Amino acid sequence: MNLFKRAWWRLSGHPGKSLMLVGLFFVICTLVLSGFLIQSAAARAAADAKQRVGAVATMQLDINALMESGKMQSQGGGGTPGLIGKEGDLHRELVDKICTSPVVKQCNYTSDSGAAPTKSTELYQPVPAPPGQDTLGTDFFKADGVRDLNSVAAFRNGDAKIVSGTGIGPGSKGDAVVVEERMAKQNKLKVGDKVKLKVGELPPPGEKPNTDEHEFTVVGIYKNSTADTGKYVPAVTNPANQLYVTPEGATELLGKDPAQGATVKQATFTLGDPGDVDRLKKDAEAAGADLKIFPLDVNDKQYKTLVGPITRTAGFATVTVWLVAVAGTAILALIVASSLRERRKELGILLSLGEKKTKLLGQHLVEVVACALLAIGLSAAGSQFLSQGVGNWLLAGEVSSAKDDAANADSGRDHSAVTGPGGPSPDGSSADKSGVDPIDKIDVRLGMADIGKVGATGLGIAALATLVPGTRVLRLTPRDILVKGD
Repeated sequence: MNLFKRAWWRLSGHPGKSLMLVGLFFVICTLVLSGFLIQSAAARAAADAKQRVGAVATMQLDINALMESGKMQSQGGGGTPGLIGKEGDLHRELVDKICTSPVVKQCNYTSDSGAAPTKSTELYQPVPAPPGQDTLGTDFFKADGVRDLNSVAAFRNGDAKIVSGTGIGPGSKGDAVVVEERMAKQNKLKVGDKVKLKVGELPPPGEKPNTDEHEFTVVGIYKNSTADTGKYVPAVTNPANQLYVTPEGATELLGKDPAQGATVKQATFTLGDPGDVDRLKKDAEAAGADLKIFPLDVNDKQYKTLVGPITRTAGFATVTVWLVAVAGTAILALIVASSLRERRKELGILLSLGEKKTKLLGQHLVEVVACALLAIGLSAAGSQFLSQGVGNWLLAGEVSSAKDDAANADSGRDHSAVTGPGGPSPDGSSADKSGVDPIDKIDVRLGMADIGKVGATGLGIAALATLVPGTRVLRLTPRDILVKGD
């Protein structure tokens, strides 16, 4: 007799047991498919996050590595003891070469310097220093050399904006300077005027200060949103005394010769994909960078913030898939083994009539697979809604936990801001207000690939649950089955 007919008669003749198998398979396949859907949604979210924020790599001097290399300027080399020397200079030309790497979406760099006032360019000081206050080390402008003014945190966040002229960009002339509105009004400056500034470095003990004046052209005037406090503030920390110059201008104000190459303090490279870091390092070495002295530190904080909770949710879904698959296989194997035990007489009679053992095992496999196929179809109809609800619920818990951890943790440095640490900076702006919030919604999409995976998993469970206990049938003879009974 055809094993398929016998399988059909068995399923239709025992509807209770058949429904039990279908129900068990439905639960298993629904949970497994939901896990697959959550995994797929997390993978799509991670890929989308890579495209949105990428990662930021920062290059700057590692003073300890420079000292260990033996390249630091020493007295025997004709320099002043304790000075870093030329080997510690990060040259703009080198950074510009690295910026051409195909994995770099955007790059910027900055040079920290100061500028001493001159007779024609005075500091903005609305409240004078108290009597007896030593202002020797604070009566300076703060001058930051930047490649792109729009990438400075204060301008990105809206704490500062250009009100006249233009900002500084990659094509700006070396003598360009952008000044704050209050300082411009005090000195009666407008766009196109010339200003003179001195080197803003205090001389070493016993040496005379550098009195050379350097001429700059005002290309833009900006307004900082930080208002005057009405109290005395050291000039160098007053937002109104914040100047922005080009890297060449900053090099001049450091007392160095721009003709020998403009130097920068820090360079940032925005990558389209956090996985492109190794390629960036290779391109940097090919450009001539010594990555031991000028290491590339990667800040993928935004990317991790975005995908952290949904990645942990996907990890939980993966564990669930494995647990359900293993537990489901074990439970089904016990049910099939119990069914075979109940049907020993039926098996003995069929074997005595000449039926092959493999066909008997095949009949049981067809019965279980038929229940599995029906359950897979039902699970495909309901898993998308279940995984959407459960996924959002799990994700909400992970997001809440991530926000609590972020609130308790110290705020780290914002490497995409070119003006210092991730807190209030001397120009009165916060390092970055634009942060990102974790992905808090899961986008579940049911596709043929997901149905194929759950189908393969379900059929695999059915095969294992049937064949493992069914091997006992192959070892028995009709006489053993009929004589021993149950």
